[in-house]
Amino acid sequence: MNVPAAPFSFPAGPRGPMPWHAAQFARDTWGFLASCTERFGETFTLDLPGGGKWVFLTNPEHVKQVYTGDPGVFHAGEGNSILLPLLGKHSVLLLDEKPHLRQRKLLLPPFHGKRMAGYEDLMRSIARDTIDAWPTGTPLKAWPQMQAITLEIIMRAVFGVAEGARLDRLREALETLMAEVTKPRTMMLIALMGEQRFARLPAVQRRLRAVDDVLLPEIAARRQVADLDERTDILSMLLQARDEDGELMGDRELRDELMTLLVAGHETTATSLSWALEKLVRHPDALRRLQDEVREGESDVWMTAVIRETMRLCPVISITVRELQEPVQIAGHRLPAGARVVPCIHLVHRRPDLYPDPDAFRPERWLDQTPGTYTWIPFGGGVRRCLGASFALFEMKVILGEIVRSMDLQTTTAPGERMRTRAITRTPGGQAEIVVARRPEVVAEQPVAVAAG
Repeated sequence: MNVPAAPFSFPAGPRGPMPWHAAQFARDTWGFLASCTERFGETFTLDLPGGGKWVFLTNPEHVKQVYTGDPGVFHAGEGNSILLPLLGKHSVLLLDEKPHLRQRKLLLPPFHGKRMAGYEDLMRSIARDTIDAWPTGTPLKAWPQMQAITLEIIMRAVFGVAEGARLDRLREALETLMAEVTKPRTMMLIALMGEQRFARLPAVQRRLRAVDDVLLPEIAARRQVADLDERTDILSMLLQARDEDGELMGDRELRDELMTLLVAGHETTATSLSWALEKLVRHPDALRRLQDEVREGESDVWMTAVIRETMRLCPVISITVRELQEPVQIAGHRLPAGARVVPCIHLVHRRPDLYPDPDAFRPERWLDQTPGTYTWIPFGGGVRRCLGASFALFEMKVILGEIVRSMDLQTTTAPGERMRTRAITRTPGGQAEIVVARRPEVVAEQPVAVAAG
């Protein structure tokens, strides 16, 4: 006797049409999510662009079910489809199942711990050059400065060259492209038009061609160099990477993965650094403790705690998305294929049962606990966890360490900056405004190596 399947059902959620939900989510993501969980509990449903209903999950057990679930059922690539016009269809972020695993394996070697640590001198040098030019005694918006540092680092790490007309053109093309496609109205337009139609718009095509006109010749030229196997930059390593069948990546595959690294490899790290500075100037005790640790140079325990707490309290990406390929039972509901399940990073990080006084910036909470696999998830989880997580954490330690070592930051009692939406990221509303003073004795000091990972 066949037992009929349980009927489909969705958790409760706010009323209103999809455009209203989308507008509220874009305008004040963190506030809107908080109001939803207050009204509907730890699981709720929103109608957002992209098709299907979006079921938000904040219970770590439900998050674990998604992150450890069958990748053939929980598709992340389709959930990330809004990034298609920017990154391209071959991006590891937009693939699922076997194609995703193939690209992920090809991309892993450059982020091996030893290779990553080899970029420390590069990171430190670029950070110093930027910091040395900062004006003192006057308000400085830290977010654009962090963007400049992290973009330069990832470009130099990817291409292995410090300067040149082609690199200058690529930097300019990337900055122009990012400034346009990360506007909230642009992301809304992508959601409403669909990724494919948006990507075919003449204005979008022009900006993408400006990037391709640099990236594709660079790929072709690098293939021809005689010392390719001796180079340690990311592009050279990817050109030599072979899959299980011995196949190399094609030019378009490489182009899309390079775009993924260039965009994701600097945008999110820069924003996390900006939030860290925004929090530190409002918490003088935490700042002084970090200054003391960096200048003594014997440990990075407090630095690690500051970074973990920043990424808990201000995750750059608020959600991760999986589109169901078949019905799934989760959180007491049987959800149909096509629905989107959404581990909500922001709300998991604000659970008071996991993090007492969850809205407070308290790095000390990390001195006696380590991040949980499904309770501290700024990089996502499972087979889709961010490939560059260790690189980003290491880079943040180096850059933040150089800032604190070189500069005295002015503390403030001003209210904290509100979140503003930039594409799928959440940045400080005032661009993390700080005031710095140069330390005269810093010239005689030597930087201290930080622990990788």
